[in-house]
Amino acid sequence: MWIVRLALRRPYTFVVMSILILILGILAIVRTPIDIFPNIDIPVITVAWTYTGLPPEEMSDRIIFIFERSLTTTVNDIEHIESQSLNGVGIVKIYFHPHTNLASAIAQVTAISQSQVKQLPPGITPPFIITYNASSVPILQLGLSGPGLTEQQLADMGINFIRTQLVTVSGVAIPYPYGGKQRTIMVDLNTAAMQAKGLSPADVVNAVDTQNLILPSGTAKIGSYEYYIESNASAPTIRALNDLPVKTVNGSTIYIRDIGYVRDGFTPQTNIVRVNGSRSTLMSILKLGEASTLDVIAGIRKLLPSVQSSLPVHVDIREGLDHRRSS
Repeated sequence: MWIVRLALRRPYTFVVMSILILILGILAIVRTPIDIFPNIDIPVITVAWTYTGLPPEEMSDRIIFIFERSLTTTVNDIEHIESQSLNGVGIVKIYFHPHTNLASAIAQVTAISQSQVKQLPPGITPPFIITYNASSVPILQLGLSGPGLTEQQLADMGINFIRTQLVTVSGVAIPYPYGGKQRTIMVDLNTAAMQAKGLSPADVVNAVDTQNLILPSGTAKIGSYEYYIESNASAPTIRALNDLPVKTVNGSTIYIRDIGYVRDGFTPQTNIVRVNGSRSTLMSILKLGEASTLDVIAGIRKLLPSVQSSLPVHVDIREGLDHRRSS
């Protein structure tokens, strides 16, 4: 009963302590994040290598194996490594021990990735590095659809307009949309016409690379004034690319339009999303690590009206629908 006697001798001390406990308790209730999913501290870094046209066996032997071997000598706190080789794509998942300094791990992985590029097949680009942990799970889905909109337009709006605004919500991550078609400027070549004129696809590639350029030109001083000079050799429209010269043979200039056609196309589609039977695009919203699931959802819903107002009026954003994907 000593604590009772102490409280009777020092009542003001215990009153102040009680008030302090009350204040701290209220602050803890207010500041403690409310979540649905527990935080699981298993940090993971995913490294995606791409080399178009490379078979899975060559991707594994010439890129993934070399990269994995270098990881084990330069990156700290690796728990285990998983990899998957596909046609033109290699995915490496690096699992780290709990409480690993992820910023340091990303720096080490990035450094070794950049140094490995020169030892890999010529023309390969640096990999795409993604970080997440086991707590990064999809918590919300947004379906994009609209009458009169193509799959290219839906995917373009999802990547370049909607995604760039929603990622400003704290604790959110948004991967590239599912479905839709990735917009790409395509050059359809007529092989018979090319053979007749003695041209190869490499000649067309070189023509586009060397003539569709924007180059700095500096300034020109005329009299007492100095003028900025713009040298814009880039085609103003997609159709104008058909007028690029490819080669001159016997005084006759051969243009791209003579051996093919440039169009606004798309890369091969690998997945399809439908809303009410119509082709559409699906965006998955992920919450990162220790972020509160409820706070992320509330932030997304608060931002959606302003996002919707920046899009064409016939674009429909539907939240939390049951989408089906096929690939």
